[in-house]
Amino acid sequence: MDLGLKNKVIIVTGGARGIGEGIVKVLAAEGAIPVIIGRSEEDNLKCVHAVEAAGGKAYQFVAELTDPQACKTTVENILQQFDEIYGLVNNAGVNDGVGLESGDYERFMASLHKNVVHYYLVAHYVLPALKKSKGAILNITSKTADTGQGNTSAYAASNGARNALTREWAVELLKYGIRVNSIVVAECWTPLYESWIKTLPDPDASLKEIVAKIPLGGRMTTTEEIANMTVFLLSERSSHTTGQLIHVDGGYVHLDRALANA
Repeated sequence: MDLGLKNKVIIVTGGARGIGEGIVKVLAAEGAIPVIIGRSEEDNLKCVHAVEAAGGKAYQFVAELTDPQACKTTVENILQQFDEIYGLVNNAGVNDGVGLESGDYERFMASLHKNVVHYYLVAHYVLPALKKSKGAILNITSKTADTGQGNTSAYAASNGARNALTREWAVELLKYGIRVNSIVVAECWTPLYESWIKTLPDPDASLKEIVAKIPLGGRMTTTEEIANMTVFLLSERSSHTTGQLIHVDGGYVHLDRALANA
């Protein structure tokens, strides 16, 4: 299926690794031009080179998105290089374990900047270009807003805010023809997920227990599966879809997890 994304410029925050990398690669395979915003030039360029080796195009800009001025300057620099921005994928963030017992004001506020403040800022600065292109915004969010996790108050709050912003922006931007949707991620294997699982007392047993609770196929979601849905929702093939929170999770959140062992 041709998704009609050829030569469309789409920003992907945190696009160098994990889910973001998967989205960048699928976008490039569809003929789009993904633009990575990430803090590590080494990681950014590694992803760009992988895309180029596969015959696609990608670009990168280095920025620390917890810095509001960096959000503004980076978007300005991207707009100077490209005539049109069609889409934005807000993806960058980290489950940093700032809990109610384990956290404090400074760490809580810092986590909000890592995980939701830049979602607003990048979208705000990209909006004039999206108005011209009648493009789309896709927010990556987490099941923690729906299910809770424990010991991650700031991350859960950020994801609740991401979901609320998706609905709010979908309403606000209707008059411009800009669609806004979210993909809610549950258990998806990424470098960050692997690092987290290794902090547990028995990583192998913990991973086996988690996977056993995923109803569809008894396996974790892949980054490519997240990317495939992301790219579809950015495309005109989903032209009448906005304000939706789409769970790509093998039924983890909404189906009885006992089904996994049925």
